[in-house]
Amino acid sequence: MDSQTNVAVKATDEAPSPDLAAPELYLNRELSLLAFNKRVLEQALDESMPLLERLKFVCIASSNLDEFFEIRVAGLIKMAELNPNQRGADGKAPQELLREIADRAHALVDEQYRVFNDVLLPAMEQEKIRFLRRSEWTTEQDHWLENYFHEELMPVLSPIGLDPAHPFPRILNKSLNFIVQLQGKDAFGRNSGFAVVQAPRALPRLIQIPSHIKGSGPHDFVFLSSVIHAYVDDLFPGMQATGCYQFRITRNSDLLVDEEETEDLLEALEGELAQRQWGDSVRLEVAQNCPEHLWRYLMETVHLTPADVYQVNGPVNLNRLMALPDLIERPELKFPAFTPRVHKGMTQDAFATLRERDVLLHHPYDSFSPVLEFLRQAARDPNVLAIKQTLYRTGAKSPVVEALIEAARAGKEVTVVVELRARFDEAENIDLAEALQEVGAHVVYGVVGYKTHAKMILVVRREESGLRHYVHLGTGNYHPKTARLYTDYGLFTSDTKIGHDVHNVFLQLTSLGKVTSMERLLNSPFTLQRTLIQRIDREADNHRAGKPARIRAKMNSLVDASMIQALYRASQAGVPIELVVRGMCCLRPGLPGISDTIRVTSVIGRFLEHTRVFCFENGGEPEVWLSSADWMERNLYKRVEVAFPVLDARLRKRVLAELQCYIDDRVRAWELDADGHYTRTGVPDEDHAGAQQTLLFEATAT
Repeated sequence: MDSQTNVAVKATDEAPSPDLAAPELYLNRELSLLAFNKRVLEQALDESMPLLERLKFVCIASSNLDEFFEIRVAGLIKMAELNPNQRGADGKAPQELLREIADRAHALVDEQYRVFNDVLLPAMEQEKIRFLRRSEWTTEQDHWLENYFHEELMPVLSPIGLDPAHPFPRILNKSLNFIVQLQGKDAFGRNSGFAVVQAPRALPRLIQIPSHIKGSGPHDFVFLSSVIHAYVDDLFPGMQATGCYQFRITRNSDLLVDEEETEDLLEALEGELAQRQWGDSVRLEVAQNCPEHLWRYLMETVHLTPADVYQVNGPVNLNRLMALPDLIERPELKFPAFTPRVHKGMTQDAFATLRERDVLLHHPYDSFSPVLEFLRQAARDPNVLAIKQTLYRTGAKSPVVEALIEAARAGKEVTVVVELRARFDEAENIDLAEALQEVGAHVVYGVVGYKTHAKMILVVRREESGLRHYVHLGTGNYHPKTARLYTDYGLFTSDTKIGHDVHNVFLQLTSLGKVTSMERLLNSPFTLQRTLIQRIDREADNHRAGKPARIRAKMNSLVDASMIQALYRASQAGVPIELVVRGMCCLRPGLPGISDTIRVTSVIGRFLEHTRVFCFENGGEPEVWLSSADWMERNLYKRVEVAFPVLDARLRKRVLAELQCYIDDRVRAWELDADGHYTRTGVPDEDHAGAQQTLLFEATAT
């Protein structure tokens, strides 16, 4: 790291500045991510939210924890094996950090199941939504479930007895399995005593009992695990199952592809995807009542330690309960449906609208349909010559891809940069790439060693004055479904300089050549980090000169040490700094003499906060930037990202007002203290509205 980066502005001529690279000034990113997951889980306790929405937060916390183990913990284990002495910015060694993670993760899992069992289940039962235990089944329900087991489950279950001819089977990542303890001998005289039953993912994890069955209510459910437990004896004729216990194994799911050694990235990823489900074990979840000798047998078989074993009081995968709200028609137990605003000018004639003015969309308050319509109009317009687009996550059967295919078939020059390495979306992106190639679109996979994370569309249109560029730049993915769940900005413009810059970024991605200078955009790995630090330092200079100075920023994660040090320097100069950081934050606010003027909050609500907004007071002439990039090392140095200015004064004022709404949130916000702990800033009530609720009200009232 450049030594000058660590030099802080001296508070006085006598007192030396503290070392802003000192480990004690940084919170750990993995522990910060666990803290975020705890905040997500605590939304399930918020009685101001509809009941089934509270259940979703438990599911989200479970899913987040799965990915945390698959990627973060798996990476730390590898680091501990390869470089045990390597320390992070916070000074922690991998093994030390893994021990601390285990302690916090065990506590978090215990809290997940406490919330589910002691809070949500009783609340749902009051609403006549029941999860029936075997001891509660009526005779009629027992008969119906037994028939369901034999007709729907038993034909697809393949129990595996464990003996020298049947070794312990390969266990799929995050799959539901059962270890069964048996008594008796089979037809061949075998008596190994143990078997494993694997539940295929095609089987529903929740089984609804028809309401006409005697003793059943309108919304009675039974877990798949309960049904298998009840009738597991039938899988082993003539033998007795003395115990049946569910378990699940989480594996390392990071793909390892040497891009510089492979000749075809798509082919290499296809080969690697087949192995993702069989990576090294990193976590074992077992039923709470599983005897010690059985969970230790499982633990040793998959090469884990007691710290990696999580005994749970309920289904081993709470995330599968995410399907429940769709099975229950109770609108009063869900968030009210809403219809996003639709920008009429963009849906009627996008090009005419953009020749007059820029257009800013804030999803999900603004509909995603203008983005799709922009592409469709470009595909059908005879004056459009070329369309270029980046795709990171778009979803299966994407309408975005359909529009690009239509354009290619219409004879347009279509170039698509598909990021094959978008984690957990690799298979879908491979399919999309192949579909585009089949219709003659130019498909490339970006730059070796750098993920393409920028969100850009460039349309080249022939007009009377010559060729004109029309551009869409976004903070989020071109995914219609997530556009209703994530908050993201999308900017449409026909600004000549922005169009030229976007063209140059596409040249970087598809061709070869030196870095070209940008007139409007900032892009990583070249100018983004450097320019942001310059802007931060400028605010410090302005404050010392008596000019208006202020930094406001919103992002998903704040991790990069150089960015944190720049913020510390600005705070030492007295600059007011307000940060809204949803997830990981390694900066410590409120440290005397270091970060006194910095406030950090995290907003968690109905929608997943995903916008990246960077605002600098600039001596009274505010600059507003939107970006695809968080302030993390991977975004600033190892990805192709863009940050783009909001040039229209009217739109800039709107972004600043909406950002201030988040900064002022006292309903859904959590405030970070200097020790790394978060405190809820307020309690939801009828007299106050959080940022999301305010923006939603404004959108629906328009």
